[in-house]
Amino acid sequence: MAADNGIEVEGLVREFKKGPRAVDGIDFAVGPGEIYGFLGPNGAGKSTTVLMLTTLLPPTAGTARVAGHDIRTAAAEVRATIGVALQEAALDPLMTAREHMKLQTSLQGVPKRERVARGDELIGRVGLSDAADRKVGGYSGGMRRRLDLALALVHHPRILFLDEPTTGLDPSSRSDLWDEVARLARDDGVTVFLTTQYLEEADVLADRVGIIDAGRIVAEGTPEALKAEIGRPTLEITPAEAGERGAVEHVLSRFGSPAPAPPGAAAVRLSGGVEELAGVVRALDAEDVVVSDFQLHAPTLDDVFLAKTGRKLDAGDEEDTGEHAEAVAA
Repeated sequence: MAADNGIEVEGLVREFKKGPRAVDGIDFAVGPGEIYGFLGPNGAGKSTTVLMLTTLLPPTAGTARVAGHDIRTAAAEVRATIGVALQEAALDPLMTAREHMKLQTSLQGVPKRERVARGDELIGRVGLSDAADRKVGGYSGGMRRRLDLALALVHHPRILFLDEPTTGLDPSSRSDLWDEVARLARDDGVTVFLTTQYLEEADVLADRVGIIDAGRIVAEGTPEALKAEIGRPTLEITPAEAGERGAVEHVLSRFGSPAPAPPGAAAVRLSGGVEELAGVVRALDAEDVVVSDFQLHAPTLDDVFLAKTGRKLDAGDEEDTGEHAEAVAA
């Protein structure tokens, strides 16, 4: 699998000199053309893992193969097959997008006769054609992120690493970047390894997700399978008459366990899933209960994350494990 454009990780460890194991013996595999979402709370080891897989930080133990190349013994081959957009875009504010493209295509060995066309193609793909000759220092955060993504693609990488690519972006810019990442996987067959603070992002984009906590993988699977594994849907009902709330609670008690509900409403975690809905409606009709609001809440990745890690993911958090400083020094 990994000989094409997959990733195979075996017993990967990274231990820092003055801290705990940031990554503690993880194993996982990413299939060719797959979007793999890598989730974790602050300091869980997400960015450390990306730095090792992109050969910017050596592992303490274990190894990984990226596109069939060992990250320990074939770093140059790994780098030739991957594109990388890390948390902080390495852009020169005094250069234009077109100048960045000229430099990047040269550094990546794109044939000279193809450089201008390749640069213009990618600038257009990320929606920056009208700003191509403006200095990047005047770009918005979303524009910088899109340019950074375009720069990571100049050499037609088979695997793309995106570390928190949409942090700080407005909803419109985030949606634009999601569309481009999905297109890369769907149309070009690019494998995408995505770390993100936004659970919605992983739910929308990822074919599979892995959750890392304290350096270890605590859950892995498709978003749908993980949600089904840890959560039952919650049904919330508000009666038309406030005095009938007790009757609603009594009916719902036959279909599962009570769940928190707003004032005036009653809720239940359905033991049999959505298949119970018809039975609930029939039971309410039998009791002559008139309903003013009827809401079904499906489990979310937030619920999965809370169940697996014991806490919610704060989208404002950033990892601070010292890996960036050591990567520079390595």
